[in-house]
Amino acid sequence: MKISVYGKGGIGKSTISCNISIALARRGKKVLQIGCDPKHDSTFTLTGFLIPTIIDTLQLKDYHYEDVWPEDVIYQGYGGVDCVEAGGPPAGAGCGGYVVGETVKLLKELNAFYEYDVILFDVLGDVVCGGFAAPLNYSDYCLIITDNGFDALFAANRITASVREKARTHPLRLAGLIGNRTHKRDLIDKYVEACPMPVLEVLPLIEDIRVSRVKGKTLFELAETSENLHYVCDFYLNIVDQLLSNPEGVIPKELSDRELFQLLSDFYLKTETDSTTSLNMNSDQSSSQNNLDFLLL
Repeated sequence: MKISVYGKGGIGKSTISCNISIALARRGKKVLQIGCDPKHDSTFTLTGFLIPTIIDTLQLKDYHYEDVWPEDVIYQGYGGVDCVEAGGPPAGAGCGGYVVGETVKLLKELNAFYEYDVILFDVLGDVVCGGFAAPLNYSDYCLIITDNGFDALFAANRITASVREKARTHPLRLAGLIGNRTHKRDLIDKYVEACPMPVLEVLPLIEDIRVSRVKGKTLFELAETSENLHYVCDFYLNIVDQLLSNPEGVIPKELSDRELFQLLSDFYLKTETDSTTSLNMNSDQSSSQNNLDFLLL
């Protein structure tokens, strides 16, 4: 199974990816996580350091693939999860899709690409070009990370369009949305009502999740010394159990930008109107109570 994880920049894709990889390993799967971001920090919480990238290694070897060994590019992280960082082209030059393609090519040369039960691509930011949509070419499923806000759902809708487009020529399906860092899901529910797709899980706003990234450890590793974190790990295990059931997934039909803006603006305006009405009602009730108090006096 090959899975690509997408979502708005800064939404928490790498943190979720690392914990999903550990959850898969806990379910007995041999897992490879491939970071597809020039920052090459996708696997940081698994390995505890910034591992050398595929592109860096190929440059050192003068692009002689025959001189590269698995141990040069594949590093084992916490829980037995293997890690690879694709890296990226120089700033302002090159294409991220080329880097992903070279990474897959090298792993195939090393007879490593098909040795895993699950390969997870952690891809940077929104899909803004065919290059960064390249991991979808190799994937069975796409996961979209979002929160309960406008910007993240706008990005999710763009990614949805990319999944639909790639599904024309590849056996790709959208496994579903994962809500992150939110106590509410009303806007997420509004979106999936208009653009039907599964919601696999909604992760609450928990400070320990953010701190785990700062500490360079997965939640599963931190849970070894803190029983309070076990329930958080269950969120990721639930996501993995759904993925391992080989869901049918969906070929989504994205909303147009106009439809999306209309949907979300209507939601916000209704919420604002409801809040204003509630405030007015409370004000009227308070005024009535004051008048009653005055009469009683």
